[in-house]
Amino acid sequence: MYLITVLGNLLIILAVSSDSHLHMPMYFFLSNLSLVDICFTSTTIPKMMVNIQTQSKAITYAGCITQMYFLILFAVLDILLLTVMAYDRFVAICHPLHYTVIMNPRLCGLLVLVSWIMSALDSSFQSLMALRLSFFTVLEIPFFCELNQMIQLACSDTFLNNMVMYISALLLGGPFAGILYSKIVSSIQAIPSAQGKYKVFSTCASHLSVVPYFIAQS
Repeated sequence: MYLITVLGNLLIILAVSSDSHLHMPMYFFLSNLSLVDICFTSTTIPKMMVNIQTQSKAITYAGCITQMYFLILFAVLDILLLTVMAYDRFVAICHPLHYTVIMNPRLCGLLVLVSWIMSALDSSFQSLMALRLSFFTVLEIPFFCELNQMIQLACSDTFLNNMVMYISALLLGGPFAGILYSKIVSSIQAIPSAQGKYKVFSTCASHLSVVPYFIAQS
């Protein structure tokens, strides 16, 4: 399953980079999302496979913090890129005449860069907050280190960590994407003809087809 995920995402990246017809903002964001998905699965699956083979759940403190950092980084980045893709479809449907002007290559690159920076800042802050917690000598994890698991295994007070985790989830958990999708749906419903609705819906069909998959991966 891990190899299928990696190969599938590599094929998407290769197809987008090699086909000039796919050099569009939507597919640019999709290729970045595929790259992040490879990194996300590579953060968790290999360690899980080693745990299954060795039948050991032990992990060092430094190893757990490192794994948790990258897990948060790529999970948040997945969500932010999906939000960026939702914004791309919002502009394409609600402002079609200005789409090429608004979604220019510079803005697309900037949106991806900002997503990386926000993810790195959130992951760094969450990891630093985890460093203040106290644990037993050996940590045992079911499959991989995850922030909520670390908080539950901590011996010290975790109130502040829980607050930071919930606030981060609220702000970066996709509310902006939900707002954009609601505006897209309302714009489609405002179109009088069924043919017009179908034409507009087809422009975001490829995007909507990958959203459930990447949400499930996250």
